[in-house]
Amino acid sequence: MTLRVPSSQSDAFDALRSLFDTLPDVQAWIKDARRRYLWANRAFLLNYGMHDLAEVLGKTDDDLSPAHLAAHFREGDEAVLAGQTVQGRLELVGRFDHTAAWCFTTKLPVRNARGRAVGTAGVTRTLDAAQIDQRRDIRLGVIISLMTRRMHEHVENAEMARTAGMSPRAFERAFAREYGLPPQQYLKRLRIQTACRRLVDTRESIADIALRCGFADQSHLTRQFRRVTGVTPGNYRETYAAAIVPRPAAPVLSACRRRR
Repeated sequence: MTLRVPSSQSDAFDALRSLFDTLPDVQAWIKDARRRYLWANRAFLLNYGMHDLAEVLGKTDDDLSPAHLAAHFREGDEAVLAGQTVQGRLELVGRFDHTAAWCFTTKLPVRNARGRAVGTAGVTRTLDAAQIDQRRDIRLGVIISLMTRRMHEHVENAEMARTAGMSPRAFERAFAREYGLPPQQYLKRLRIQTACRRLVDTRESIADIALRCGFADQSHLTRQFRRVTGVTPGNYRETYAAAIVPRPAAPVLSACRRRR
């Protein structure tokens, strides 16, 4: 039996979709229970270098984002499908140019007539470090801001734990549960992501980028960068720095996994 939506209700849905398309800084989407995209607004499409809804239909985050980000998004979807709430969650969201931005994300279940969760709907809004600092109710969000501000320094887990007002062991458990990686591994990934952005968006020397992102020198950056991405910083810049035309994001940070 096919469910027919009354024309007035259908018109309301169309109006709501059009409304979401007018929000430049808010990405919105709907997925099914297998994490496949059923709908996304214009800001979402542009974020991933797309221009038509058909380009994203049926795809998952594994198709759009680096492996560690896709895993984080999948964790949130599974939590919502299991009945948990994801509201105001701080997370890193990638872009078509392989840079990334910190966002606050909220996800809700999509339920069928019997009340069973059959998918998820979500919105995410880009924030800057100052806004993250203002959200003192999200203790781990303050840690992400700390990592971002002091990326060029060595920050111990004990200091992060004190900043979050937690014991070191409780902090490490909470951080790994929320972000899918231990704090120091996450910081390494953040440094690589930031280096990616600076390689694409600036003409700074690779040596300067290495120091800005917390690496001992250019050789240290090159070793870590190749280990994560499978290419050198120089090759990465040659490939993506001139990418003026938007293009769908590729899982750059999982490239090394594909080569194994």
